[in-house]
Amino acid sequence: MTKSNGGFTRRGVLGAFAATLVTAAPTYTNAAGFLRGSGDIRRIRMMSGRTGERIDMIYWVEGDYIKDAVSEVNRFMRDWRTNQVKTIDLRTVDILAAAHNLMDVNEPYMLLSGYRSPQTNAMLRARSRGVAKNSLHMVGQAADIRLNSRSVGQIARAAGACNGGGVGRYSKSNFVHMDCGPVRAWGR
Repeated sequence: MTKSNGGFTRRGVLGAFAATLVTAAPTYTNAAGFLRGSGDIRRIRMMSGRTGERIDMIYWVEGDYIKDAVSEVNRFMRDWRTNQVKTIDLRTVDILAAAHNLMDVNEPYMLLSGYRSPQTNAMLRARSRGVAKNSLHMVGQAADIRLNSRSVGQIARAAGACNGGGVGRYSKSNFVHMDCGPVRAWGR
């Protein structure tokens, strides 16, 4: 890449910009195009009611994931009960971002569960029939989220339009499960 007069590369400037909070991002017209790489940036906005943390960042620019941003996503989506961090499958992050863009909403996702350690998954499984023994949460391939401004049905339809993995509706508990596993849907 050629350098500008100031000695900075375009990618270097974009990488530095991506590590900070941003206030604008494009709206994509369809998730399939988004997941194939259309557009120049991908952005993720989430908050955690458990830890009080928030992220709002560009994590992908012009075909490349930004290492520092991806590390921050991994830390944010950690098992908050054990503080264990796992590498989150970026296909799941892409599905989250694409579904968010399809809903044309600025509100960040409320992350209920990202990575789950085997110990946390076993504890939750003992409390609820809805927790899978071999949950994709344990390998960093799933997230449970909600939005106050959208219904479970609206979020699930947006996630399903991405055609990138599993989508579970948990209407009674007011959240949607998204993962990058086999394409499937369940729940009401």
